[in-house]
Amino acid sequence: MPATLAILVRALDGGGMQRNVARLAAAFRARGHAVDVLATGTEGPMRSAVAAAARLVPLRPAGHLGGRLRALLADPAGFAVNAPLFLGGPAILRHLPALEAYLRAVRPVALLSLGTQCNLAALWARRLAGVATRIVVSEHNPLSVVARSSRRRFRRAYPAAVARAYPAAAAIVAVSTAVADDLAAAAGLDPATIATVPNPVVDAATAAGRDRPPPHPWLEPGAPPVVLGVGRLHPNKAFADLLLAFAALRAVRPARCVILGEGPERAALAARARTLGIEPDLLMPGFVSEPEAWMAHAAVLALTSRHEGFGNVLIEAMAVGCPVVATDCPGAPRALLGSGRLGRLVEPGKPLPLAEALLATLAAPPDPARLRAAAASFGVDRAAERYLALLVPEDAHGRG
Repeated sequence: MPATLAILVRALDGGGMQRNVARLAAAFRARGHAVDVLATGTEGPMRSAVAAAARLVPLRPAGHLGGRLRALLADPAGFAVNAPLFLGGPAILRHLPALEAYLRAVRPVALLSLGTQCNLAALWARRLAGVATRIVVSEHNPLSVVARSSRRRFRRAYPAAVARAYPAAAAIVAVSTAVADDLAAAAGLDPATIATVPNPVVDAATAAGRDRPPPHPWLEPGAPPVVLGVGRLHPNKAFADLLLAFAALRAVRPARCVILGEGPERAALAARARTLGIEPDLLMPGFVSEPEAWMAHAAVLALTSRHEGFGNVLIEAMAVGCPVVATDCPGAPRALLGSGRLGRLVEPGKPLPLAEALLATLAAPPDPARLRAAAASFGVDRAAERYLALLVPEDAHGRG
């Protein structure tokens, strides 16, 4: 009988993790499973895509003290290690009682959690609920970088908390070899216990993006080339570096820049554009549900992140034949781009080399067919089957 599966994600904003949730939920349901997606809030740009593939379950918040007490009760012997999380930790702890109640009431066969704070909450809630649900945790960013670069004390405590909690998971997943290696080193986990499952990126809708009409007049044939950025407007995405690079590029040749996404950096980026004098050639339309249509008609996509556990946008762009340039940051971009064979790599935080790489790519773009062939290996179906083998191994064996 098909299993009821749960997926836990912090929110339904417009990031790559949420797109992964929507794609996996649809793939699981297509294979006959009932799917619940649990989130601390079920509003956001990805709500409709997720709701089309799964039942949405909002996890109502408890008081600050109540959630933290439940976390403490889940692992009282680990107080010394987990104290920074218990005392001033992630907001998801307020939703721990609701997650515990869901597991006790619904008893899904398995739960896939995405991201460190969701992973810890899932393992603690399962212990509190006393159920047999298989917990599969997944890491999407280099843990050591997240801990080292954060000003929040609870994030600096992640490696020790992970080392204590993750061995209780039925499976540990990293989205790239770089993330897996970093996780093993940062938390002292046995590398053999970490499975690497690339993100589910390419499906029929992704590949069809190249056949859609230009979604904006700037992308019409004959217009100046568009340099595209896609992602949450967050400091880690370093779109300020893209603006600096674009200003240098535009001083050499006509071009335009489009950044798709929403986030706390919008006002700062707009102010930077005014200071640089590039405002007339910059468009920031916000979150876009189908970025592939923009990628298909852009001249080049730039990923400027400080760290990137995977980099969905690189694969999405290549799937529609769009050239890419990326920072050689901690995480997966180097591997995804074949150490530079599929797209130029530049040092993070260096706008002028980025501008040079963008100019070189505009002058000599790679063969689109080669990019599409490289992206094809990151299909949704392949990732879904690998996750199902971890979530419901007996079902996978039955199919085989």
